[in-house]
Amino acid sequence: MTIKVAVLGAHGRVGQAVVAGVEESDEFTLHASVGRDDALSAIDGADVAVDFTTPDAVMDNLKYCIEHGVHCVVGTTGFDDERYDTVRSWLEKNPEVGVLVAPNFAISAVLTMVFAAQAAKFFESAEVVEFHHPNKLDAPSGTAVKTAQAIAQARKDAGIDPMPDATKQALDGSRGALVGDVPVHAVRMTGMVAHEEVIFGTQDQSLTIRQDSYGRESFVPGVLTGVRQIADRPGLTIGLESFLDL
Repeated sequence: MTIKVAVLGAHGRVGQAVVAGVEESDEFTLHASVGRDDALSAIDGADVAVDFTTPDAVMDNLKYCIEHGVHCVVGTTGFDDERYDTVRSWLEKNPEVGVLVAPNFAISAVLTMVFAAQAAKFFESAEVVEFHHPNKLDAPSGTAVKTAQAIAQARKDAGIDPMPDATKQALDGSRGALVGDVPVHAVRMTGMVAHEEVIFGTQDQSLTIRQDSYGRESFVPGVLTGVRQIADRPGLTIGLESFLDL
């Protein structure tokens, strides 16, 4: 029995790649390709909806899916604690539904976040730099924020002293945005797709962990992993790492 998949945002670049990935696999059936002007009722009867739309549209899409018993795999950006709490409240009324929200579906990006959290306790300094195409709507990226949060928590758990930084005069924003105690820098540049560097430093040594996605197809294996498993994971899951046994 194949899994019936509806793709919301199907005409966007990532959406098109997901549609192609679903169609190329014998495990899945493309139930619906839903664009901006299509009715959400097109997803009725799907097993799983994949959402790569916009921050303005995703919450209405999620509410509809949960109310209609459709599991969700979401790569749309713009989630914060308030939005997560809203999704949880909807799921309380339909506890059998599973929702996965991941800031990044590239396996290399997920591993970067995991490795960064492991490395954080060994270094005095840590900073995150993310690079994306200029059409990205949010900054910093959800991936960079989640990476920095994991580093900050690991530093806190290890009881590491505050990072050394003697800067007294700087242009606004030149030291990045702080996530916990970790500076995060966002680059928006033509020619980029999605990239992240995590830089660690301590006495006489440094470590750089870098991840590069060169095309939107890099997200497809992770998305399909989520689609494959989401029915067995009711409730809200944040991040793909638990689906990879990490």
